[in-house]
Amino acid sequence: MDWFITLEPEDQEFIKQLVMASGSLKQLAKIYKVSYPTVRIRLNKIIQKIGLHDQQGDDVFVTKVMQMVIDEKVSLAIAKELIQVYKEEKKKNA
Repeated sequence: MDWFITLEPEDQEFIKQLVMASGSLKQLAKIYKVSYPTVRIRLNKIIQKIGLHDQQGDDVFVTKVMQMVIDEKVSLAIAKELIQVYKEEKKKNA
């Protein structure tokens, strides 16, 4: 369950609230006082983060950069560039 630890605290809380609401997105929308589509979008982003963690495995740096893309903190183009440089440096040091 290490994927849970990699999530931001607010995403962890969101999952907790989802469980407490018995999986009801409508109930979650009421709790957060937002629309159902807003809750669905947030859940989809969390699902992407979990999937990303499963794909990347132990490479914490790559996972974190891609999480920043999902959260729209970094563009995909910049993320790709960062990851490429990181992997090149990793090969040099191997």
